Amino acid sequence: MSTELVGIIGFLFMFFLLAVGLEIGFAMAITGFIGFAYLTSFGAACNLLAKDLFDVFTTYSLTVVPLFILMGQIAANSGIGSRLYNMSYKFIGHIPGGLAMATSIACTFFGAICGSTTATAATFASVSAPEMRKYKYDDRLIGGVIASSGGIGIMIPPSVIFIVYGIFTQLSIGTLFMSGIIPGLIICALFMIAIYIWCKKNPELGPKGEKSTWGQRFKALPGAIEIIIIFFILMGGIMKGFFTPTEGGAVGAFATLLVTIITRSIDLKGFYKSILDTLLSSCMIMVIVAGATIFGHFIALSRIPFTVATWVGGLGLHPIIIMALIIFIYLIGGCVIDALALIVLTVPIFYPVILQLGFNPIWFGVIIVLITMMGVITPPVGVNSYVVSGIAKIPLNQVFSGIWIFLAALVVAAIIFIAFPELTLFLPKMFNMAV
Repeated sequence: MSTELVGIIGFLFMFFLLAVGLEIGFAMAITGFIGFAYLTSFGAACNLLAKDLFDVFTTYSLTVVPLFILMGQIAANSGIGSRLYNMSYKFIGHIPGGLAMATSIACTFFGAICGSTTATAATFASVSAPEMRKYKYDDRLIGGVIASSGGIGIMIPPSVIFIVYGIFTQLSIGTLFMSGIIPGLIICALFMIAIYIWCKKNPELGPKGEKSTWGQRFKALPGAIEIIIIFFILMGGIMKGFFTPTEGGAVGAFATLLVTIITRSIDLKGFYKSILDTLLSSCMIMVIVAGATIFGHFIALSRIPFTVATWVGGLGLHPIIIMALIIFIYLIGGCVIDALALIVLTVPIFYPVILQLGFNPIWFGVIIVLITMMGVITPPVGVNSYVVSGIAKIPLNQVFSGIWIFLAALVVAAIIFIAFPELTLFLPKMFNMAV
């Protein structure tokens, strides 16, 4: 049996384990161990298992993951989200769909200190859904905008997906962070345009709210000051080289905690919940990364990445067509596999392909995050949709009915970034970062 065929069987076995309900990290680890043992020996597989587990759980660069998650959890439990939403509402709540637009803007701002889609979606499901209901907004728009805008948090730095992608590809996490700022703002703008068009066509979806005076608007501005301070401390320090992105995680978490203590916006109960949620999320991510590392060594031994890269290079197709196929695979995969698991599972296979085709790996990272944003809202996995449905008490079918216009906006964004890759590289180049 050829090594490539063993690799394919390994993939099928892993999907079988997923189908019977095994967690993705354990499924990858078990498949990788068995496959590696078959291609080498049982002893070699045991050595691989011990080495990979030890390496992952002692890797310094991975310490940034729990730190940035803690940063986001403190922000989520401190009321920063509600103050952001209030500020956004004061400025645009009076136009059709204005409350939904305010939600999208607030999620974008919140993403500047929270790299988790689920934390952002959960925060605004509890903050903005009651307000939109008060103004007779349709549940489809409420569920759709919160679930979709929650995904902007993984495009605007800091982003856990960018961190994991950077670790697996050995790319600069700081450069990846900078590359996501302009795309994140463009996606937010596209969401607002989609909301306006939808509400103009069907005014009952998002009636106008009350118009605020300029005095009320200026009074609400301090709601964004906390985010701006934390963001500039974090990104400014990384860009100026005062600290690395890994150290930036600690700085960001401390700055967020300090701001919330000074403003007295978090209590011991909220801090305890932040620590507990961080622990649960970090353990989940570490298990996935460990499993993916073991599985990745098996896949590398099976020569599937090399075979795929050689096969794609010999097709004679235009690189854009091949990239479109890769994006399609990510889109389909994102519908059935957890976003982070999909990244760690596919990057070892597709990364050599995009390098061989001459695509910029930083740009590819942005595209992967964009496709991940689609995956976190689309059925059947669509974790953000489930979170919003559960917290906002919106029927799941209504949430899924409301995501399609935002999915269309994300497709438009993908076309824009593929046609104009410099949009993703402009800021890194401006600050003389390696791209």
